[in-house]
This record gives sequence, C-alpha cells and structure tokens, in this order.
Amino acid sequence: MTQKQFQAAAAVTSAVAARWIEPLNAALNEFSITAPADIAMFIAQIGHESQSFSRVVENLNYQPGALKARFSRHRITEEQADKFGRTPAHPANQEAIANIIYGGDWGLENLGNKAPGDGWKYRGRGLPQITGLANYTGCGAALKLDLVNHPELLELDINAARAAAWFYTSKGCMAYGADVRRVTKIINGGLNGLDDRLDRYNKARAALLV
Repeated sequence: MTQKQFQAAAAVTSAVAARWIEPLNAALNEFSITAPADIAMFIAQIGHESQSFSRVVENLNYQPGALKARFSRHRITEEQADKFGRTPAHPANQEAIANIIYGGDWGLENLGNKAPGDGWKYRGRGLPQITGLANYTGCGAALKLDLVNHPELLELDINAARAAAWFYTSKGCMAYGADVRRVTKIINGGLNGLDDRLDRYNKARAALLV
C-alpha cells in the first residue's frame, strides 16, 4: 500500500498518511493482512476506532452527563460523575474516571484489573484502544513486549499499529471479508458507528481498487 493509497483509503491528511504508512505496512505484513479487501476493512474499522488515526491514548475528558449516559450506575454513580466529570468549574479528573469505570468488580471480571490504579494504568492505548490488564497481557505476549510493566509502549506508532493488526486478526475478523456488519459486531460488541464504518469501507475499497 502506498502513502497516496492510504491517504485516500482512510480519508486523512497527507501529514497523517506520512506518519502512519510505514508502521501500518509493517504491521499488516507481520500479521498477513495483505489482500486489498482485507486491508480496506482493516482501515475502515481501525480508522473508526482511532478517530481517523488521530488517537493512540484514550480520551476520558467526559462531562458528567456523558459519563451518566455512557456508563451504567453500577460502574459510576451520579455523585462520582458530578465530582470527576468536566464542568465549567473544573477539568475532568481523567485518572479518577478511569479507575472508577474500569475498576471494581466490573473491571476485574471484564478486564482483569486487580489493583486500585489498574483502570488508569491500563486505559485504552494503541489504535484499537487495548484496555485492561488482561488485554495488555495478551497483546504483550503476541507482540513480545512487556506491556504489563510498560503499558506506555502502546503509544509508540509502530506498536500502536501492530496492536491493531494483532487485535484484528486475533478476533477473527479476517474470516468475514466484506461483511461490515459482522466485523463491526466482533470489534464493537454491537453496531455502534455502523454507518460511519460502512462509509469508510466503501471509500477504502474504492481507493485500493478492490
């Protein structure tokens, strides 16, 4: 995939394309995502997840209302949302938010987080937003990186791209070809952002001449 092809496929600026073309090509080759159709789906899904390849660290800058709407009361109370969410009076306390929403019994059961600070330590990183101790452990083993002790390694572009390719292949996305709906369910657990993912896929297919 050339830089020009990636820029068109992902609908990003020339600067973003220049930043990511080498890490992405290396990661795609490492994990055998080489067919144009598979590359198109990868670009569409990871482009959506990373806000067009602009984010490698999770943004937890939520307002109280957004916290209440996005997360159940079992994960964050109204009082906690009001206290730690972003308001005109104070910025969001992103560390506290991460430790609340990714901690406790939910964090242990779903993410393998054990220690009180694991929610923040293992917040979303990499292009696909690897989240939680269990996922960092699995990703680190696959990439041969010590992500448990050095989670910040996923903020490096090459590792962020490799994590995306590992995530995509390890979840079985390659088995469903052009089925955007099915791949979205695998990655998202639901169909959030389906229209955007489909639009991205169509653009990527056209750019890669699939």
